[in-house]
Amino acid sequence: MSDLDRTLIYSPAALMLQCADQDAPRLLCVEVYKGRPLSFITETAAGVLADLTATGMLVPATTRTVSQYRRIHLPGRLPRYAICANGGRLLVDGVEDEDFTVAVSNKLTASAPHTEVFAELIRMADPGDGQLFVEKVHNASDLFCYAVVRRSHVRSGWFEHLHGYASERGWRVSIQGRKVYLVPNSLSKASAALEVAERLGVDAMAAAGDSLLDGELLEAADAAIRPAHGELDDTGWSRPHVTVTASRGVAAGEQIASWLLQQVGMERRLTRAV
Repeated sequence: MSDLDRTLIYSPAALMLQCADQDAPRLLCVEVYKGRPLSFITETAAGVLADLTATGMLVPATTRTVSQYRRIHLPGRLPRYAICANGGRLLVDGVEDEDFTVAVSNKLTASAPHTEVFAELIRMADPGDGQLFVEKVHNASDLFCYAVVRRSHVRSGWFEHLHGYASERGWRVSIQGRKVYLVPNSLSKASAALEVAERLGVDAMAAAGDSLLDGELLEAADAAIRPAHGELDDTGWSRPHVTVTASRGVAAGEQIASWLLQQVGMERRLTRAV
């Protein structure tokens, strides 16, 4: 199971290339948006991911909506399972699992309604003094919502107020680059990943991710890895079974892909031994 953005794939702003231009790795574009290249992996990572998808064991677990996920074209064959919308949608061979969607809808009744939280986010996007720092507010499939902000212009106390508001209503906040997510506590990549692991019939689960929304997923895994950047790194998040990459940016993505392929190999060797 692996998160995508800033874990396996990287926007130009997230590449963090720490070498001279002439020494930079060759990059492969895996996403185009509005006619422009948007997300990249290294050429080496592309080869590893092709091997990984061939095993049938790579399961993307992303906060992206289904339509956003479908813009991504990883090397190799289409993953059989893909977890989208932070665990709110499950694709099987590219098609939404309707039974899974209904089950998620039933779980969401434990948190405040999406309409209420989304309306508050829209209200908070305009402080009323002309000092606008929220560029856009998005509704993600009526499951969660997020704002695109100018981090350097965010007024003092805004994030703290948002955290407090969300916590009181059974939601949580995750800050990833310029995006600020509000997500119901009952919407979880971890629960979706455990269901997929059961469908795959695996005895152990490996996972990768970089944000606080990935924390539960990494904790649920038997072995996990996170990059040396992102929300988890910023907060010093660690667990005994979680490896941290030596590299940052797109180079970390390459290391994560190799680690995931290694974990698949270990799982298969153990299965044969049994």
